[in-house]
Amino acid sequence: MKKSTQSGFTLIELVMVIVLIGVLAAVALPKFVDLGKDAKVAAAQGIAGALASAGAINYAAKKAGNAAGITIASCAAVGPLLQGGLPAGYTITAVGSEPTADVTVSCKVTLDADATVSSTFSITGV
Repeated sequence: MKKSTQSGFTLIELVMVIVLIGVLAAVALPKFVDLGKDAKVAAAQGIAGALASAGAINYAAKKAGNAAGITIASCAAVGPLLQGGLPAGYTITAVGSEPTADVTVSCKVTLDADATVSSTFSITGV
């Protein structure tokens, strides 16, 4: 007589795996739910970095005598240096004083819809 053997998972094993997946999902899900704020902050930091770079390139161009550079007398004047201009929904303000010739100051780019989302950058006036 031939004895047949069955292979597979028991019902208890399957239920335990489902319970384990449920617990892991309950623990991990809240970490991924509110990534919107982090994305907005990262976008503001990216814009601030681009503005700082554009300001540095503009300063070097003006110092080299290139007529293509623009005069920077306020933090808001850096916005047009970006290709396409400052993205919609953002505002640039001075943290302290406005820039003057050859003086480096801090400026802040802020998301208009959420004033808690901002990032600072430095520019040198020309």
